[in-house]
Order: sequence, then C-alpha cells, then structure tokens
Amino acid sequence: MPVEFIGYIGNHNASETIARNGPLIDLDHIAAAAAIHENGGFDRVLFAFNSTSPESILIAQHVAGQTRKLKLMIAHRPGFTTPTLAARQLATLDHLSQGRVAVHIITGGNDQELAQDGDHLTKDERYARTSEYLDIARQEWTSEKPFDYAGKYYRVEQAFANVKPQGADGIPVYFGGSSEAAFAVAGKHADIYALWGETYEQVSETVHKVRAIAAQHGRSPRFSLSLRPILAETEEAAWEKAASLLERAKALRKDPSAEKLIDIRRRASSNPPNEGSKRLLAAASHGARLDKRLWTEMAALTGASGNTTALVGTPDQVAEAMLDYYDLGITTFLIRGFDPLEDAFHYGRDLIPRVRALVAERDAQASVQAAE
Repeated sequence: MPVEFIGYIGNHNASETIARNGPLIDLDHIAAAAAIHENGGFDRVLFAFNSTSPESILIAQHVAGQTRKLKLMIAHRPGFTTPTLAARQLATLDHLSQGRVAVHIITGGNDQELAQDGDHLTKDERYARTSEYLDIARQEWTSEKPFDYAGKYYRVEQAFANVKPQGADGIPVYFGGSSEAAFAVAGKHADIYALWGETYEQVSETVHKVRAIAAQHGRSPRFSLSLRPILAETEEAAWEKAASLLERAKALRKDPSAEKLIDIRRRASSNPPNEGSKRLLAAASHGARLDKRLWTEMAALTGASGNTTALVGTPDQVAEAMLDYYDLGITTFLIRGFDPLEDAFHYGRDLIPRVRALVAERDAQASVQAAE
C-alpha cells in the first residue's frame, strides 16, 4: 500500500529549539512552508489547534489558496462549533480546495487548556460528545434527506447540508487519543488513527487494539505515526546533531527572554494529563535510544507534551526504521523537524523518496509471495 506523508505548517517559525521571532501569524513563513512541502512531495500538511492559537481552518484556507495539489489536515476540536456547522464549513473548504480537505479530530486531554475555552467536561464525557459530534457530521456529509439525531450532548431536527464533500465517503477523519475512551471512539469513527512516535512494541499493541474495536463496527482504519526525523550524512553526525538540538532546547527553556515565546504545552511535566504523553514518557524511562534508532530525550525534557520523539541516522537508516513501522501497519507518517523549514526541505529531498522506494519494494515482494 502506498505510504502517505504529512508535514506541518506552523503559524510562525518556532520549535522546541527555536524561539519565535516575528509576528504570531507570519505570512512569509507560511508561504515558504507551503512551497517547500508542496515541492518536496508531501501529500498533506497539518494545521495544529489549541485554545490560544490562531484558528486552524482559516490558516488552512489561506494555504489552500497558495497551493495547487498539497492536501490539508485541519486539527479540529469538537464541542465549540456545532457539528452541523463544522461539517458544512469543512465541506465548503473541500470544494474551494478541489477535494483536498481532511480533519484531525483532537478531543483534548488537558483540563486546564480546555477550561480556557469554557469546556469543563471530564475526559470521558468529552470523548462521548466527540462520538455524537462525528455521528452528526458524517450524516451531514452523506445523507440525501433531512435527518434527526437525539443524543446526550446534541439534538438536531431535520438537519441537512446542501453542500457535500467532493469524495463519496465524506471528509477523511484522522483521530488521536490513547485513553480507553479514545480507543472506543476511534474504533467507531477514525478513518486514520494517529499515534505519536512510540516503540515498535507500543505501536503494535495499539494497532491491534484499535483494529479489534473497529472490526466490531465493520470498519478497518489505517494508521499514522508522528515522528521528528533527525538526518545527517553519517550516523555519528546524526547523533551529534540530536545532542546539539537537546542542548539548544535546554538553553531556550532557561532563557528568561524566551520564556514567553515557549508554548505552555512544551513545558516539562512529570505527570502529564493525557495518555499519549504518558506513553512516550514510559518509553523514555527505558532509555534514550530504543529499538533501532528511536530517540526519547527530547520527549523526556519536554514532558512529552506533543510529538517529540525522533528517528536518528542517515536518510537510508531512518527510511529503514520507518519501513519497520510500515510492516507493523503504519501507512501514514507525519514528519516535522526541529528546524521547520530546513528539515522539511531535507525530508522531501532525502527521506520521502527513500521510504516510498522501500515500501514499493516491500509491496512487490508481498505480491510475488501471494502469487506463489
């Protein structure tokens, strides 16, 4: 199966190792990132969301107007827009972008952050609400006649959307979350279930669990893995680069002048509220280097408050490690660097073609074996 590559377009140039210097919405950075990703062979780009950030769907709309084929993956949090309206917004943008829209549903695991937007439900309640939200959104995208829906969190009467997504199955739904409540919703609704960069054992466990739950609904989702590849011409140089990035991240966190520029989500916590971060920290507790070349020290430093684990090595070595994940069921890779623009360029030039070639070779071998 062909692999999909998703990049990341931030609202400005910043990361765990780079403090923002410039406007919050840096149009020059966004334009450069869009061009690098489109020219580099990425399939999609992620637009992130949190309760203090610029609105992701509007940034995505801006990028759609600047690109021709680059697809969009819009992070969206259920509960703050009615599901009928959100479904029509996404379907409208799907038409304006000629079928390039996907949505990444993030229910949210940080009570403090959600309270900033006035949401005080428990985590399990939020996931139950998300399930109803997606029930309604999918009917808005597909129903040929008005429908009623009566749930605990939403009730609609004779709902209907004149605007439908261009694809017959609606907007592709990516879904993240590692709690038991999240797995239940993912099994019912996710077209692509998204994991952070975990160990082979952790990924295999989650893939099997989500597949089993999805099978109960007659569904078979695909799986996405998020990583921060660190590349260099030699393995030694790549590990030296990783060490340098870690020192830069430590220095930035100690710099009082940069403190206000560091997103609160990137501050270390030994007891993060979400299960995804806990899983990354559990992996980090077993060592800085796991499996072939999974690097966990940045996750440990930041409290794993996001996608913070890396594969470290030459482009060939990292591509081979990604093929291992492909063999476990991963068919989408979300890759972004600690230097957002430069790394995206190198991924497009040096990494993506190698992974695609390895996957094509693996698929050809499987076809031959199946025919024997």
